[in-house]
Amino acid sequence: QVQLVESGEGLVQPGGSLRLSCAASRSIFSINVMGWYRQAPGKQRDLVATITNGGSTNYADSMKGRFTISRDNANNTIYLQMNSLKPEDTAVYYCNARRIVVTTPINYWGQGTQVTVSS
Repeated sequence: QVQLVESGEGLVQPGGSLRLSCAASRSIFSINVMGWYRQAPGKQRDLVATITNGGSTNYADSMKGRFTISRDNANNTIYLQMNSLKPEDTAVYYCNARRIVVTTPINYWGQGTQVTVSS
């Protein structure tokens, strides 16, 4: 079992920056993939970015060049640095941890943190 706690929520103006953190309750060294997803009101939850335990990253197209995901295994934390924020980035951002047990993926989710981009 892994508990995930996000932090860093806030209100920011368009063009601004924000950094989200996700702290895990146990070592993330053995967690295959960690990532960020987001859900805007009335929409489905979508991928933002993922990072493997080997450090490989993947981003949704609209985030490439603006967002950076990073992973600190020593502190059991992942981060999402968000720059050049747009109003359409407004959403609840969720941290995800995915373990592969044999061939079965097991997903853990944080409670979500609100990001609002508005002038």
